[in-house]
Amino acid sequence: MEDRSPVAPPHPARDVTEHVGYRLKRSAAALRGAMDKALREHGLTVPQYACLELLDQQPGLSNAELARGAFVTRQSMNVVLRGLQEAGLVTRPSTTDHGRALPAHLTEEGRDRLDAARKAVYAIERQMIEAIPSKRLTALLADLDRMTEALGG
Repeated sequence: MEDRSPVAPPHPARDVTEHVGYRLKRSAAALRGAMDKALREHGLTVPQYACLELLDQQPGLSNAELARGAFVTRQSMNVVLRGLQEAGLVTRPSTTDHGRALPAHLTEEGRDRLDAARKAVYAIERQMIEAIPSKRLTALLADLDRMTEALGG
């Protein structure tokens, strides 16, 4: 028979809801739900919004670069880009002279939609930030970065 001795948690916790990973997932789910609702009013999904933000910051990114930045697979990003192209928010050449990457760019309509959606998303972030003391924000961001790096991200 296998030894079923309890495994000690990494920090004092009465149950799973007190674990860091659980709390991070719960926060991420709340953020995603709020963003889904707000972006729906702008005709966008969270991955589409992320794609528009990335292209605003770095025009000409490839599908693979956009996928990494939006935390989706390349296949999913292909679907996202196709939808954004069909909506007239993004342009991509049908062929390219160098390599296989097809650089994407925002259209004027894409910039307008992004500006409107960004206001809604920033309001959500403002709401989250206002829930913590302002003097702790810098430390929170640094802590989240350190946790990500600790996991090789």
